[in-house]
Amino acid sequence: MMDTSIKEKFLTLWKKYFNDAELPITFYYTDEEGHAEAVKPGSVPRCVIGALAKARKGQSLCFDVDAVGCPGGKRYLGFADEIMPDFEYFLSYGIPGKLEGERYKKSPEMVRDFMKNHSPVMKAPGRFIVFKRWDMLQQADSPEVVIFFARPDVLSGLYTLASFDETEQNMVIAPFGSGCSSIVQYPYLEVNSPNPKGVIGMFDVSARPYVPDDMLTFAAPISKFTRMIDNMEESFLITPSWAEVQKRIK
Repeated sequence: MMDTSIKEKFLTLWKKYFNDAELPITFYYTDEEGHAEAVKPGSVPRCVIGALAKARKGQSLCFDVDAVGCPGGKRYLGFADEIMPDFEYFLSYGIPGKLEGERYKKSPEMVRDFMKNHSPVMKAPGRFIVFKRWDMLQQADSPEVVIFFARPDVLSGLYTLASFDETEQNMVIAPFGSGCSSIVQYPYLEVNSPNPKGVIGMFDVSARPYVPDDMLTFAAPISKFTRMIDNMEESFLITPSWAEVQKRIK
């Protein structure tokens, strides 16, 4: 259940320290229908990042396995664990006359090693994944991950705040992966971590056309994000240094 006092606290502090920067969206898994508008297959862009443009504008969305049009999206949202045939060629240099390669890895052998040893598999714990903007959350919602689509100055604030109460060096990570893996899979895998990390993403060249040219993402489990909220008013955000940066945030 959503603690609405945390919701309102963040809205107030976000306005105070980040002006009118874009509010984050959230997601959670559920087996219950009715938490948000059900996305019909084919009704949104095939890429999940493109589909989430509506959620970023305040329209709450609920996806099931059939509503996700991209095979990679199904995998990285936890609805499927298989990958497309010849994926090792697709991610590397392709197959002449048959399959165009994305050339994100140098060779099929590197892709096989990456998929076997470095690419986690996540199983969705519910039939649906619900995306809601922070201000649209209700008490019945249970957000598990918070996702910011952020420009550099905002991103610098989130990055620094994520490490404010940590001594470990790498409390924000930027793992290689698709756009949807960087905002869903990787941060969700941090949900049950005793020391959850933030995740910077949207470096996926295929997903870049669906976001502004000066925007990346920052995602964090709700447990991590709640701590970030609690730390805001004793952190660097109250200093003259941040005030200079904040002047530039639209």
